[in-house]
Amino acid sequence: MFFTDSVFVGIDPTSSHRSFTFAALDKGLNLLALGDGELDEVAAFLAGQFAALAAINAPSAPNRGLVREKKKELFKSLQSRAIGFRLADFELRERGIAVSGAPGTVRACPAWMQAGFTLYRKLEKMGFKKYPAANETFQLMETHPHAAFCVLLETPPLSKSSIEGKIQRQLLLYEAGVRINDPMDFFEEITRHKMLKGVWPTELLYQPEQLDAMIAAYTAWLAFYKPEKISTLGDAREGQIVLPASALKEKY
Repeated sequence: MFFTDSVFVGIDPTSSHRSFTFAALDKGLNLLALGDGELDEVAAFLAGQFAALAAINAPSAPNRGLVREKKKELFKSLQSRAIGFRLADFELRERGIAVSGAPGTVRACPAWMQAGFTLYRKLEKMGFKKYPAANETFQLMETHPHAAFCVLLETPPLSKSSIEGKIQRQLLLYEAGVRINDPMDFFEEITRHKMLKGVWPTELLYQPEQLDAMIAAYTAWLAFYKPEKISTLGDAREGQIVLPASALKEKY
């Protein structure tokens, strides 16, 4: 274990505004930081911490073909399209959790995955070690926001871009103890006049990429303080996904 005054940082590379969205929690689940930044800005924020566990919402490596290698050992039948997934991603899809596959080369991966690879390499050069690494001050892990919300809700969440989906995700985090805006305040601000004028109190809700960064940060916090309540999928050679649940259902 490392220092107890660590910060727990979730980083999402799918922001439509800038390269990354990040959220930082302290040991009390207080929201210390929430923002957007380029690679160097995110790295500088992490470097300025006394200790940090970073959870990244992106694959840590391309597909190495492990599903093909393990198909006879683990699976009775395997559709040809499944070969395009890493083992961790395939295991999620087998449980009904929709995730994107990672191609076999960095160049073939979409831009957001390539941004994730770059971030991993940057942090590794800064001294971050893959979780769990005993007595290491700076550690990193891979997670997946949609899968994390699925396992906590025990069902696929509503669309992340909808008001209902935002409220659902925000309420889940709030009920888990993360000290953020109570999404139920949204309903208290709705009046007949505002509805007639089409004015909704959306400023009380976080954006999808912010919620994705928060669930990653919460997963990191849980992995540090309650490691018995996390699960890990996949193989270290391709990247292992850490999720905030002690056991996973067969289907979601």
